[in-house]
Amino acid sequence: MEKVGGKPPQSRLCFLATLCAMFWVLIFYFHFFVIANEPGSAGADTAAGAAASIARAELPLPEPERVSDPAVPLPPPALVSEPPPTTATVAKVEEEEKPTAVAHQEAAPRDYAFQRALKTAENKSDPCGGRYIYVHELPPRFNDDMLRECERLSLWTNMCKFMSNEGLGPPLGNEEGVFSNTGWYATNQFMVDVIFRNRMKQYECLTKDSSIAAAVFVPFYAGFDVARYLWGHNISTRDAASLDLIDWLRKRPEWNVMGGRDHFLVGGRIAWDFRRLTDKESDWGNKLLFMPAAKNMSMLVVESSPWNANDFAIPYPTYFHPAKDADVLLWQDRMRSLERPWLFSFAGAPRPDDPKSIRSQLIDQCRTSSVCKLLECDLGESKCHSPSAIMNMFQNSLFCLQPQGDSYTRRSAFDSMLAGCIPVFFHPGSAYVQYTWHLPKNYTRYSVFIPEDGVRKGNVSIEDRLKSIHPDMVKKMREEVISLIPRVIYADPRSKLETLKDAFDVSVEAIINKVTQLRRDIIEDHEDKDFVEENSWKYDLLEEGQRTIGPHEWDPFFSKPKDKGGDSTNPSTNAAKNSWKNEQRGQN
Repeated sequence: MEKVGGKPPQSRLCFLATLCAMFWVLIFYFHFFVIANEPGSAGADTAAGAAASIARAELPLPEPERVSDPAVPLPPPALVSEPPPTTATVAKVEEEEKPTAVAHQEAAPRDYAFQRALKTAENKSDPCGGRYIYVHELPPRFNDDMLRECERLSLWTNMCKFMSNEGLGPPLGNEEGVFSNTGWYATNQFMVDVIFRNRMKQYECLTKDSSIAAAVFVPFYAGFDVARYLWGHNISTRDAASLDLIDWLRKRPEWNVMGGRDHFLVGGRIAWDFRRLTDKESDWGNKLLFMPAAKNMSMLVVESSPWNANDFAIPYPTYFHPAKDADVLLWQDRMRSLERPWLFSFAGAPRPDDPKSIRSQLIDQCRTSSVCKLLECDLGESKCHSPSAIMNMFQNSLFCLQPQGDSYTRRSAFDSMLAGCIPVFFHPGSAYVQYTWHLPKNYTRYSVFIPEDGVRKGNVSIEDRLKSIHPDMVKKMREEVISLIPRVIYADPRSKLETLKDAFDVSVEAIINKVTQLRRDIIEDHEDKDFVEENSWKYDLLEEGQRTIGPHEWDPFFSKPKDKGGDSTNPSTNAAKNSWKNEQRGQN
């Protein structure tokens, strides 16, 4: 009985406690994990919230899943619950992280379509690098068709005979021994259109790839076009071919590279024939050089306008067109060795209808001088129409008087230089502001300048002025003139000079330099925003690297008349009309 009435054994109590704990664990497990996780359960949100809070508090966020082996590294995607930061936020964070970073970043340099052409000059192994010319293949109505109708190109002269020998005209005989045996032709002074184009065909750096071209040539016979319609045709007819040309060019991809600013063409007449001021039927010429698109192009003419920037003067053609260097060198040696008995000479006719002309005074002074040779020109037959008579007189003279023609310039200036005769100019527009590509800007090296006002008033003696020049200086000036002969003649288009540069070579080189400099200025943003077109003649006289102009001693000579409303009686128009009267007379 003692054993039965005592405490229960310890092992039984432990078993009962364990069984009770397992019961409550099952109750809690069933309540929190089975019932709470069932969909729609009221306690699910609470349980999930508690579990998420525990997870955020105790566990790190998992890394976003990566794209396996991406071709381009991708940025981590933005979490839907956390929208990507705004630009302002990113900038602010970057600024806080990099307080010393540069806030402003320079814009990347622009690429231009003409940069490939500029880079060709860097290829030292390419002799044409930076010198390539692309030539437009124009429809024949712009050039060849005009030659087929050559009898219509001038009202008074049948131009067909001058088309022979690639535009040089018929050969000249040498019965009087004035010329050399070869290379001399009866070349018309308005044939530069054809001569230049035919010389271009022989240019050694032509290309069919316009992207490497330093310049683009437009073989339009602008001079012939204006000549055939000047008399008896309305302005619509006179402008038709020019408008047609502009329309054709603007549709070409080559035009779009620079809007035509790398294009150039030739018009073998004075600039005033292409600068009609108004649309009055009575006004002179066509308006090619005033067309907005044409203003972007460079036009080579035998006389340019001092007040406009898109035309450039090139020499009139002479009678001499050598085929090789030896022809030029032999001629130069011959001109050096000549005895010149006349101090000065003049070939020309008076201009009684022009009160500003000094020709009558020059003729009077020559007549009364024992050291002057005069070749008077007038209507009808005259020795002035004979190339040999003119060249013979120039070859026997130290100085050759070159007053203004019907316009600023005259072909005679180049004929006299070809003969080794020192030109005497009376107006800076006759050469000094015209042929700056071909003649030295220091005009005292090769010429004498006597302002025409003194001659007009009778205050200047031509003979005394020329006699005052020291013989050593005369010899030096004559040598300079003779050395310039290659630059003022056009070589035979059917050949090419070996080492000497003729007027064509000088012109093309100048155009290339002009376009190349313009392209560099565009890239470097150095274009002259203060350019004053009315002072174009001053810019032409600047030395390389100079950009600033100012007052000039020749300002009085180029005080441009104000064309009120574009009156067609302005001096430039009259000059153009008079030049046609001169052509009618058949003078040079």
